[in-house]
Amino acid sequence: MKQLAFMLVPLLASVAAAAQSPKYPPLSEYLMEPNAEIALARSAAPDNVSGPATVKVLTPAGYEVAVEGKNGFVCLVLRGWAAPTYNPEQFRQYVYVADLRAPICFDSVSARTMMPYYELRHRLGMAGKGPDEIARGIEAAYAKGELPKADTASIAYMFSADMYLGPHLGHGLVYPHLMLFLPYYDNAKLGGNERRSGLPFLSDDSGTPFAVTVVPMDKAFANKAKVK
Repeated sequence: MKQLAFMLVPLLASVAAAAQSPKYPPLSEYLMEPNAEIALARSAAPDNVSGPATVKVLTPAGYEVAVEGKNGFVCLVLRGWAAPTYNPEQFRQYVYVADLRAPICFDSVSARTMMPYYELRHRLGMAGKGPDEIARGIEAAYAKGELPKADTASIAYMFSADMYLGPHLGHGLVYPHLMLFLPYYDNAKLGGNERRSGLPFLSDDSGTPFAVTVVPMDKAFANKAKVK
């Protein structure tokens, strides 16, 4: 009996751990109707930017071009898999938030350097990889040269009034902001500003090639999605 009990303890522990591991909701909860997704993606930037931009939508095979553009910008709607790869650590679990919607319009530089990184994160997540596995997949791809080197500054617009960035902010928050991709930056280089200060702050992955600085904008710049 003692031997049986000894064998059962690790088995029960592994079952309990498996029961506590987060599980992805069905993929259908991450997907959108294409016209609604196009409209939401375009709401990320002023009309003069997003109107002539390329637009991508998320499909079960990853992001695909829905509208060909001509100004070098690419607009799409990020899902929970765009959550920080490394830090802040608590936000990494947002990969499991199926209704997270983060419309973004990359400029021509970030479309070349940063967008492939986010697209790979989504493909890994859609393949069932959790936060740690996504991080390892990103590191391996970057080391092999399968991702472009993030070695120059670039920008992206996130002006949508319809974005939902996760439970810490909640639904209905109007939070237009400009994204600055500043490789290897940390918050000290920006002056150590707090997240809720209204000043620029380092939001994601400080000290890495994928560091993201947020520049808050006036709410007057927020755009509502317009489905055609």
